[in-house]
Parts: sequence; C-alpha cells; structure tokens
Amino acid sequence: MNQLMQGLPLWLWSILGLVLLFVAREPLHRAVYSLARLGHRALRFIANSIDSAERRLVQRNRQVLFAEGRDAAERRIEREFERIEQTVQRDLALYPTLHRKLCEQLSSLDEDYVRSAELAPEPSNWARAIRAVAEIPAAEDPVIADVLDTINQSVRKAESKALESYRESTRERHQLLKRMLPRWRAMLSTLGRINKNIQSVIRRAKALDGHMARYEDILQETDRSLYLLSSSSFSRFLSASLVLAIAIAAALINFHLLAQPMAAVMGAEATLGGYSLASIAAAVIIVLQVALGLVIMECLQVTAMFPSVGALGRGRRRGLLGVALALLLLLAAIGANLAFSREWILHQPLPGSEPLWSIPLAQMGLGFVLPLILAFLAIPLEQFIRAARTVMGIGLGLFLRGTVSALRFLAMVSLHLGVLVNRCYDIVIFVPLWLQALYLRRQQGAAQASLDKGSPGSVDIAVGAAPPVTEKV
Repeated sequence: MNQLMQGLPLWLWSILGLVLLFVAREPLHRAVYSLARLGHRALRFIANSIDSAERRLVQRNRQVLFAEGRDAAERRIEREFERIEQTVQRDLALYPTLHRKLCEQLSSLDEDYVRSAELAPEPSNWARAIRAVAEIPAAEDPVIADVLDTINQSVRKAESKALESYRESTRERHQLLKRMLPRWRAMLSTLGRINKNIQSVIRRAKALDGHMARYEDILQETDRSLYLLSSSSFSRFLSASLVLAIAIAAALINFHLLAQPMAAVMGAEATLGGYSLASIAAAVIIVLQVALGLVIMECLQVTAMFPSVGALGRGRRRGLLGVALALLLLLAAIGANLAFSREWILHQPLPGSEPLWSIPLAQMGLGFVLPLILAFLAIPLEQFIRAARTVMGIGLGLFLRGTVSALRFLAMVSLHLGVLVNRCYDIVIFVPLWLQALYLRRQQGAAQASLDKGSPGSVDIAVGAAPPVTEKV
C-alpha cells in the first residue's frame, strides 16, 4: 500500500488534495468563522473590562485631584488668615493708643491754632479825639502848641509800645506755628503708618478673596478647576523632579566626601552584609541629615507630611525645632571635619614640603554646606510625592485608554482575519469551486428552461439544488 501510494504521481496527489479541501470547505469555513468570532468577543470583553477600569481610574483621579486641590487651598487660606491675624496683632492692636495720641495732638494743634489766630487790638476812640485836637491851629496860641507837642510825644510813645506789643504777639504766634510743625509731622507719620498697615490688610484680604474663589471652584468640581489642577500637578511634578535630581547629585557628592574618611575611621576591611561599613556609615549620616531637614520643615510648618508633628503645640514645636537644628549643625560639623581630613588621608604631604590648605578648606566648606542644603530636600520631596500620585494616575489612565483602543482594533482585525483566511482557502481550491459554479449555472439554466416549458419535474430539480455557501461575519 505504501509502495502504491509512493508510486502515485504528484499531479494525482494534488488533485486528491484539492478534492479533500473542497469537501472540507464548509466545516473549515465554519471553524474559522467560529474562531474569529471567539477572538473578537474575547478581545471585546477584555477591552470593555479595561475600559470600565479606566473609567473608575479616571473618576478616582478626579477625586484625588479635587481632594489635593481642596487641601492645598485650605492650607493657603489658613496661612492667609494667620498672616492677617499677625498683621492685625502686630500693627493694628495698638490702634487705640494711636487714636488717643492723634486726639491729643489734634487738641493741642487746635489750641495752638486758636492762640496763633489772635489779632492785635484796634485803636481806641481817644485816637480820634487827639486827631480832632491836633487839627486846632497852633500858631496863635503857644499853650496849645505845647499841649499839642506833649500829646504828639505821648502818641508817639503809645504807638511805639503798641507796635512792640504787636510784634511780640506776632513773634509768639510764629513760635506757636513753629511748634505745631513737628506735631503735624508726627501726626502725618502716624497716619502714614496706619495707612500702610491698613493697605497690608487690604492686600491680604484681596489674596484671601482669590484663594476663596479658587476654593469655591474646586468645591463645585468644575472642568476649569480640574484643568488647572492637572496642569499644576504636571508643573509641580517636573519642577520637583528637577530639584530632587539636583539634591541627589549633592547627596552623592557628600557621600564621596565622607566615604573615604569613614573608611579610615572605621577600618577599610570592616563589612556589614557584604557591603563596606564605611559606605554604610556615610549613607546613614546623609539619611540622618535629610531626616533632620524633614523634621525642621515640619516644625516650621513649611511641609505637612507628618500630621503628628503639625498637631504639636507651638512651644513643643519650637523645642523640637531647636533640637533638630542643633543635631543638624552637629552632623554638618562632623561632615566638615571628615571632609577636611579626606585630602590628608588620600594625599599625605611629603616630609619637609609645605602643605596645600586650599583643597582641604574647600572640601570642609562643602562638607558643612551640603548637609544644610539637603535639609531643604523636604520641600521638593513633598511636592514630588503629592504630584506623582496624580501624574501616575493620569498616565495610567492614558495607558489603559490606549490599551482599550488597541484591543478593539485587534478585535476588528480578528473578525476580518477569519474572512481573509477563508478567502485565501477558496483561492487555493478555486478550480473545484469554478467547476461547482459552472455546474450550478447549468443546472439553473436547465431548471429555468423546464419552468418555461411547464415541466413539473424540473421544478423539483431546481428546488433541490444545493445553494452556494454564504459567508457571514
């Protein structure tokens, strides 16, 4: 049998293969269509599931954004209220005293003004009597001339006294006006200070109004506030990432400054868990510096990563702040000492040579300044943590949305791929299909001719003819 099969020519095998493929055409088509529909439905189900998860994630991101926005707005409003309270307590708490001083100065100015407004008394009526006597002709009577001369002298003396009295009163008025000048200046200075304080409160109130308006938008969960919060999160994430990268570079520099001296102090051969003990000690010192910086910023209420520290009273926060500052300065001094000794450990001066002090001093300065700079790492770290949550949520939502689109596209491709496979299958067996179509057309022609002649037998043949296979997706 095997020899017989091996003896058959290739064309006969091809004909047998085509016959078998033609016979199995309909079940294979159905199997391909079933697999295509199965892939389509599976991909659509997965896409719908991911789409539902993406919608829940978008809703969660929206809630997180508004929650973060509410917290930030509440913190800003609280800070503005604290600043307004400090301004009022510092500047406007003494307003009753200033008001009393102003009233006293105004009363004194009013009295001085009234006194400076006094005029010289007008001449009495006897001056007109003297004028009438003076008009009497004195040439005929020498007695009258003597009397007139005496009266003239008396009038001259009275006039000089009156003029001197007027000048004295004018001088006193000028002195009063001169004494009023510093009081006017003091009052203007007091009013200027009050105006400055009131303007400061007004500016704070306007800033508070802006914060309250944004807070109301966030509470109403408007699309504009959502857009502003999203853009703000992205900007804060980028800026915080940049500052953190710079801080990490500073921490690496500080680590290299401390690692070699720590190896000389603790021994280069000492290890812990397969790692150098000196490197671990240097890393621990840097981590402690960053931790103390976090505590300092929490005590100053610059950050709010640890609510328990912010919940402490002002006195306890000040005490904790003093302890943290002292420990940070101590660690900075230790780091400066180690950095200063690093150059002497690496490059020991030769006997009789003059040591070079510039490099050790520069390293000591870096060893003291870098811990103080790392203390401010808490600010960008908090911003990075808060913004990363939002940015990662938005990024994950975009990834899921892209995945849903890709799965739906693959579902469509799977459905049409079944049609394409069946088309390719029919191309392989196009000769039997062509013969089948030719046979069916002849059968239909014969049936049509029988119908035209009115033969009932041909109708049965036409009705019993096998219909062609239709493709439905």
